[in-house]
Parts: sequence; C-alpha cells; structure tokens
Amino acid sequence: MIHLAGFTCCLGGVALYLLSRSTGRDIKSITRVYQLKDLEQLVEVESKVVPLIIAVSGDVGSETPIKCEHSDVLGVFLKRTAEQQVLRRNWRFSWVRNSTLMQPMTKEVPWYLDDGTGHVNVDVSQGELGLALTVGSDVFEKAEPVSLVQGALGYLKGFKILGVRHVERVVPIGTPLTVVGEAVRDGMGNVRIQKPEQGPFYVTYIPLDQLISKLGDLSRRFKYASMGLTVLGVILISKPVIEYILKRIEDTLERRRRQFALKRVVDAAARRAKPVTGGSNSIYPLEFVLCSSNM
Repeated sequence: MIHLAGFTCCLGGVALYLLSRSTGRDIKSITRVYQLKDLEQLVEVESKVVPLIIAVSGDVGSETPIKCEHSDVLGVFLKRTAEQQVLRRNWRFSWVRNSTLMQPMTKEVPWYLDDGTGHVNVDVSQGELGLALTVGSDVFEKAEPVSLVQGALGYLKGFKILGVRHVERVVPIGTPLTVVGEAVRDGMGNVRIQKPEQGPFYVTYIPLDQLISKLGDLSRRFKYASMGLTVLGVILISKPVIEYILKRIEDTLERRRRQFALKRVVDAAARRAKPVTGGSNSIYPLEFVLCSSNM
C-alpha cells in the first residue's frame, strides 16, 4: 500500500510538472496585440510560418444583436431558462413550494471585438465560451386565474400552479473581453480569431495583464505542487528501506553496547582475581582469600 501510494504521488508530481511546463509554454507562445488595427499586418507576416496565437482585448459588438424578451438588453449570446413553480400538499397536509426546470433555449449571433482602432471577428460558439453570462432579465409570470371549480379540484388534488420564472442570461453588447486564440483568415480574406487545434484558448472578462500574471502564478503553483508530491512519493516509496536501515543501525548499536558491558564485567572480574605483589610476598585481595578458604 505504501509503495502504491508513493508511486501515485510520483505520477501526480510528474503530471503537475508537465502541466506547469505546458502553462509556461502557453504564456510564451502568446503574441499580444495592443491595437486591433495592427492585426492585419501581423497576420500577413506571422501566420505563414506557424499558427499565430494572439491575445486581444476589446468591447463585444455585433451587426445583428439579440434582444432579451423581457428587457431591452442586447447581447451576442442568449440563454433563456424557464422554471415552473407550484405548490404541492405533502402527507402532513401542509403546502410545500416546488419548482420544475423546463428545457433551456440558447441563441447566438456572429460577433466581434472592437477597441476603437479596429475590430476583429471572433468565431467562438457558446459551448466553447466558458463565461458566466450576465442576467439580462429575471421575471416571474404569475399563473392565470382559474375558475372556482378548477381551483376546488386543484385543492382536492393538492396541487396549485403559482407561475413561471423566466431568466435570460446574455453576453451584453459593449462588454469588455479578452480573447486568446488563433488568428486566421476566413474564406473572404478577413481576419478572425478561432479556437486553435493545439495551444492556449481563453475568453475571459479579466484584462490581459492580469490574465498573463494569473497564468504565471498558476504555472509556479503547479511546479511547487509537483515538487511536493514528488518528494512525498519518494519518501513513501523509500520508507521500508529507511526503516530497515534504521533497524540495522539500532541492532548494531545494541550489540556494541552489550559487548562493551560484557567487556567491563570481564575486566572487573580479572582485576578482582589478579594478586597484589609487594616485595617477595604475594598478597591476594580479601575476596580471593575468602573464596579460597571456603573451598
């Protein structure tokens, strides 16, 4: 189990390191376009060699914007949801409010970014957008009054329709966005930004400087996390070896302590048994004499 956990941590460290390298390469591969009027010339020069990944900022615009049904907000992406709210009587004969979400409806139109010096078309669908849409309208439509008989029948069934809540979420016209993607020419020869087959792709409300800084911080965090996971994995994998080495060291020290203690006992016994000589007569220690007399 320890070996498996250590191996998993090492694999996780390798994956995070590769992700860190990938994020770092994404930052280096991005060509920043400060003014959209310069994009035409840049595409003419750069896109012939390698796919041109650019980062642009501007305000959302469209020739045919979508108007919200329940407000005057105009946008380029629209997601409309409807939620029917009802009252139901439970087994305690108390009324509980429930809601049922109906099938959502989405719309989108061609759109572009405009920074005042020029504009560029953005070929990004709503599914690729990944943005939190802004609420354009939130309206509760009450149910139409029913007859007395229908109301009585509904009360007996324990069911009453309150109404429908309509929520419309959009990307409004004039919203500042930052788009990172591939700059190409379409069939008409116009420059557009699309999602690249390989490489970074972002559509965000965050300004470009903050986005690059955020990507740099993310790359560093992935790197530090990979180092931590790798060290932890190595420790878990080598734990049995470390425990074996420590056990051998402990056994060796214990054996040496025993040998030293035994040597001290032998030396002490030898000193007791050794006679003390003085002149021509040999004088034995008192313990040795007593032992000899007892024998």
